Amino acid sequence: MGSVDRITRLTTMTSNNVAARRSGGEAVAAALSALGVTHVFGIVSVHNLPIYEALTRTEGITVVRCRHEQGAAHAADAFARTSGRLGVVLTSTGPGAVNAMAGLYEAQFGSSPLLMITGQIETRFYGKGKGFLHEAERQLDMLRTVTRRAESVRRTEDIAAPIIAVATDLLTGRPQPGAVEIPIDLQYRMADVVVPPVVAPLRAMAEPAALERAAALLNEAERPLIWAGGGVISADASAELERVATALGAPVITTIEGRGSLPEDHPLCLGPRVERVAMSPVIGEADVVLAVGTRFQNYATRVWQLQIPDQLIHIDADPAVIGRNYPAAVPIVADARAALGALAPLLRGGAVDGGYVDRARKSVQADLEQSREETGPDHWQIWQTMRRLLPPEAPIVRDSTVPAYLWGNRVLPVLRPRTSVRPSSLAIGPGVPLAVGAALGSGAPTVLIQGDGGLMLSLGELATMAEYRLPVVVCVFNDGGYGVLRQIQDGVMERRFGVDLHTPDFVKVADGMGIAAERVVGVGQFEPAFARAVERAGPTVLDIDMAALAPLNFPLPAHQQRRS
Repeated sequence: MGSVDRITRLTTMTSNNVAARRSGGEAVAAALSALGVTHVFGIVSVHNLPIYEALTRTEGITVVRCRHEQGAAHAADAFARTSGRLGVVLTSTGPGAVNAMAGLYEAQFGSSPLLMITGQIETRFYGKGKGFLHEAERQLDMLRTVTRRAESVRRTEDIAAPIIAVATDLLTGRPQPGAVEIPIDLQYRMADVVVPPVVAPLRAMAEPAALERAAALLNEAERPLIWAGGGVISADASAELERVATALGAPVITTIEGRGSLPEDHPLCLGPRVERVAMSPVIGEADVVLAVGTRFQNYATRVWQLQIPDQLIHIDADPAVIGRNYPAAVPIVADARAALGALAPLLRGGAVDGGYVDRARKSVQADLEQSREETGPDHWQIWQTMRRLLPPEAPIVRDSTVPAYLWGNRVLPVLRPRTSVRPSSLAIGPGVPLAVGAALGSGAPTVLIQGDGGLMLSLGELATMAEYRLPVVVCVFNDGGYGVLRQIQDGVMERRFGVDLHTPDFVKVADGMGIAAERVVGVGQFEPAFARAVERAGPTVLDIDMAALAPLNFPLPAHQQRRS
């Protein structure tokens, strides 16, 4: 169930519009409770103490104590992606808010509903540039660069209203992050505060005429192809997507963000292969493409060099993305779930060329063989072991690292919606806090595919995993530095620089944090170590020596290959 539906359930519970005597901190807690928030991620600070304290007294809300505001924002983002609920991060003003910017940026790039509540200095000093502690005169301007909407409160009486308004806004249409800043004196002050009614965001409905045009094209198509993006996941439209695909008998290809929109063991699912060369004939041969919830990003389209047929039906809740990268023959501005649900009854199917579907499946097999060559036998065995031992509802989190690029993002099957998480912006380092949020959002065992270089950027959040005894298996593929950049440098530079790092003993680091840890040397040691980790109630770090595995063959894009 998505955030929109969860807010719908709460509407009648929060519509009494009665004022109550509250502190500003209590007003924040009341507003978040009315929105159905269950988890708030953050760090306590002198500029958010009243909010933090009120949240700890609020039934139904758990405050997750993270170790860095960036990690808290990433964790809240992953919580939103895996649970379908609103993600919330609480920070201090100034340096705390600045620390969280990378997490807000990722949520914006990944279309995730993340609400940031941050402090601000006292109203009597705000805007005067006097050099007050944690003063951030242009904090609001900064926040607006990575959010759909950011607001500043000026009266305690008004605290609840902008929180609910911003949350509703960021859950409307394409999900996005938002922020509200609250001066510290207003957090302490007592006032009569009204928590306004929570009105569920409306799902944008498709124009009937546009649906009829789309249905006419699809019903006549012999080689229809469905392209499913992350908007299918955020709209909870997987069931509707399957109905449309089944009605047409059309294969479904997904972006990486769209993974799990159709189970990857489904006979019509081609997997996350939109950018793979082996799939270009499948896309090019299609006579109609139904694209749902996608922006056609650069890597998904090989920097927009991929040829997509002219008969493109594009469904997206954000009108700004339709036609931005590829022209749409039938543009449909609508929520994916609403549009697909209305489209399915209009489809009669029966015109699909069965040979097209067979050719598509053969292309998948050809791509799998190519992936197997790139991945090598040891890593191939590792991902098969992961899939066999993990339950289907287990989130699979990947940081930006070579194993994730080669097999975590494309080959390791995703079998349920909301179980695939990665930094959509391809940032390095968010893996650990993303796994924290994914484990709490799903309540299921979680695996993290992590590089050693990226791990150092969020190492402190291992302590958060330890504190909450989260069932996360952190698989650190350790090559002593930045493997991706190392290979790019080898391709385009005359020498290496900045990529070979002093790497700590992660087993000792984990042990020092109270986390079970094992060193894995060779593929034969992986399965028993991973099996123990999956069965363990708390977190585990597996430090995997990549030098003891058959090498990966990471193919560089053409623009990153050395020119003679």
